[in-house]
Amino acid sequence: MNDEKKVAGLYIRVSTEDQAREGFSLPEQEKRLRAMCEYKGYEIYKVYKDAGISAKTGNSRPGFEELLQDIREKKCNTIVVLKLDRLTRSVFDWEKIIRFLEENDAYLDCANDDINTTNANGKMVSRILTSVSQNEIERTSERTKFGMAGAIKEGHIPHKAPFGYKHENKKLVPDEATKDQVIRIFNLYHQGNSYQTISNLYNKEKVFGKTNWCDGTILKIIENEIYKGDFVHGKRNKNPIYYEDVVEPIVSKELWEECQVQKKKNSRNYKRKEDYLFLQKLKCPKCNRILAGKATTKKNGNVYYYYYCHDCKINIKETDIEKEFNNFIEDIQEYDSVVNQTLLPMIKTKLNNPKDKLIKELNEQKLKAERIKKAYINGSFTIEEYDTEKEIVEKSVKDIEKKIIDCEISDSLKLTPEDILIKRDIDYINKIVDPEDYEENTYTWKDYTREEKCNLIMKYVDNVELELYGNNKIRLGEVYFRESMCKPCNDLYDAGFLAKRDYAILGNISMKLRFSEYLPIEKVSEIVFTLRQVYNVGYFEATYYYDNKVMFFNDYQNRNIVRIFPLEDYRKMDKIDKLQLGVIYIGNNEKCLLEDKEDIYTIIPERTNCRVYELDEETKKKKLESIENARKMREEILKRNDKVSQEQR
Repeated sequence: MNDEKKVAGLYIRVSTEDQAREGFSLPEQEKRLRAMCEYKGYEIYKVYKDAGISAKTGNSRPGFEELLQDIREKKCNTIVVLKLDRLTRSVFDWEKIIRFLEENDAYLDCANDDINTTNANGKMVSRILTSVSQNEIERTSERTKFGMAGAIKEGHIPHKAPFGYKHENKKLVPDEATKDQVIRIFNLYHQGNSYQTISNLYNKEKVFGKTNWCDGTILKIIENEIYKGDFVHGKRNKNPIYYEDVVEPIVSKELWEECQVQKKKNSRNYKRKEDYLFLQKLKCPKCNRILAGKATTKKNGNVYYYYYCHDCKINIKETDIEKEFNNFIEDIQEYDSVVNQTLLPMIKTKLNNPKDKLIKELNEQKLKAERIKKAYINGSFTIEEYDTEKEIVEKSVKDIEKKIIDCEISDSLKLTPEDILIKRDIDYINKIVDPEDYEENTYTWKDYTREEKCNLIMKYVDNVELELYGNNKIRLGEVYFRESMCKPCNDLYDAGFLAKRDYAILGNISMKLRFSEYLPIEKVSEIVFTLRQVYNVGYFEATYYYDNKVMFFNDYQNRNIVRIFPLEDYRKMDKIDKLQLGVIYIGNNEKCLLEDKEDIYTIIPERTNCRVYELDEETKKKKLESIENARKMREEILKRNDKVSQEQR
């Protein structure tokens, strides 16, 4: 350094990770720097401190910024630090500091590093030391990220547990006391409610005793990937890391994804006063835009609904769309009423809410109630705070106790996916045997209120394409269903526990028949004999020839086909020429076998089965002799009848 008088600004810094290291405390750094300045004859202007701040690029260091400003104002001309890494660990930042020192005729002196910034060699050494320091911090960062990635994959999420979750043994797990409200938020949003509508509803109901629900809170829940089981680390960084399936999801991935799509459709005014059945569902056949809705009220008070495209001048009556939509709305309504509203909730209760898990959560809530009571007695809570907290816990206890009861009911019912298949078969037979009685006892599409129709279409249908034909006439095109609602349906169908209707040709007649996928013969036998407790169903086998695409049934005019299914798992076959089919049917004049006829609309019969056992040789011989004797007797009777007929003639 030259002979210019050195006026030193002592810069001391400690980051959080350095505080425990020997020799890095702020007092120790200051002591050593003062001793060095005294030895070298530097005048000390001021000590600048940054506590608990690392030297990473972008960090705000008030002490260091003040030192730089004092150098600009010529209050001091030398930065004195213990080590170079107290200033920076970034080569980029170090170049900026060197440039700053040159521009302001200032210097740097390090107690532990031989740094001299007044010549080229000194600057080169400083750059090498900074590079080493930067490499160290980058390697440390890599090790930290690697360790964190492993922890995240194990379910250890390094954040406060979001609403609906809690930390248990350092892992993020669903909170049985609150997760249902998360599911409800997603379902409400999925049905077309805006953030504001949902928050208003939650404030009105005082969910968990809160009246400060806001649309921003609902938005954060809807957008958070954690609820579908995924986690994004470093969302605010340029390169966030996405971890898939790291925690137990609260909602399905399909429902979460569809809610993100729904954001483009929803708005504060999305829920209109009028209930349009196909609002936001119909696409213009010319420009493919979503059609708008309008309603007119006649003098008689009747309301008529229309959908229109302003640009293409297309105007469509809602009743025209609904007529065509009826072709498959029955399937949706039947699936929704039998599966989604009746059987699946019970099955899900059994799968998602195991009794022991709920009992554990119930005990935790009761302990929480005791802690709140003690806190009030000790004066930690006011009476108002105590009443609020007590109300929240009591509601959680009540909800969990209800779930435990539901779980016990599910266990006692022993519902399985086979029950869905059997229940739908019985409903279909009911409709064949006595259509009028079926209409009377079944809540069908025509009985739905307008609001119920809207909700069902909103729930299942994503969008509907319309087609132009003839002289500018419009008909229904492709109907696209929501993946979140169709996936459980498709999963059940693929597993063989759900039937779908499709067109087939019998004789010269095209008709819709019910088809299901392969099930082992033991299951088929069980289902057939279970159905026979309610109706005398028949069963036969047929062959489907792939080359000719022919499915031939004998005497199909006198048989009402209930369901057709493959007897072989064709998905595992390399080449298929023909396929054996099983056919369940009911005769034209069959009646219900139950004493109480009303039971056919509510009952799920006890499972039963009749098995065919291999006969021993002696029994088989007697059986054959009996059949042969019966045959001879039948021939004798026929001969006698012929003789009598001839004599009469």
